[in-house]
Amino acid sequence: MRWFITVLTLAITAMPVMAQQHGGTGWFRVQLTAYQQSSIASEIAANISSLPLKDGAAFNKGDLLVQFDCSIIESQLRKAEAVAESARSTLNVNKRLSELNALSSLELVQSGSKAKEAEADLIVMKVTASKCSIKAPFDGRVVKLQADPYQYVTPGKPLIDIVDTSRLEVKMLVPSRLLAWLKTGTSFSVQIEEMGGRSYPAHVVRVGAKIDALSQTAVIAGEIDGRQIELLPGMSGWATFGGSRRK
Repeated sequence: MRWFITVLTLAITAMPVMAQQHGGTGWFRVQLTAYQQSSIASEIAANISSLPLKDGAAFNKGDLLVQFDCSIIESQLRKAEAVAESARSTLNVNKRLSELNALSSLELVQSGSKAKEAEADLIVMKVTASKCSIKAPFDGRVVKLQADPYQYVTPGKPLIDIVDTSRLEVKMLVPSRLLAWLKTGTSFSVQIEEMGGRSYPAHVVRVGAKIDALSQTAVIAGEIDGRQIELLPGMSGWATFGGSRRK
């Protein structure tokens, strides 16, 4: 709450100051946030056989994040495949016998039902087996590991927190009267404190859908132009729509 009040105060203080195209250089407090982030949990009950990445490690989309020991699941999958194959063979034989009037229609229906049931069980086992490894859904970095190698986990157990550092959003509060000209695509500059005040070009990607009636401010989301690998979610600084440098 204290942080929110501080940010709100900064935004309100900047309200009389307009951007360059309106004759001034307003500054607004900002924070960098990840466009994508995820806390990945286990979908199966199994032992973890491998956690190849450590906290802070970078990865690419499709890289292995977690590998489970699925020897039991793989055995169950092979059994399901054998049962399904047997059921299909039985159904094919019964169809031929039915054509020769050597099998009742009831027996044919029952064999068909068993074949469908076996196929359904096989699909379930294939889906379960696909959960034996977890791969990265996007490029990013590991925020925190929440499990250890060789640990037995159950469905729903958090395993690893990841964040997409390749695409960062810039969140800020601005006076609502700026919305008369501040639109999606509007360019601005961001100075990041953790980078010694270095400036980065950015542009507006989203304008808040609601104005706070008390403070007369709106939330603006921007995006840093290009891939700046040194920037991380959580960094903060100042944004200006006037292009000047904050001292």
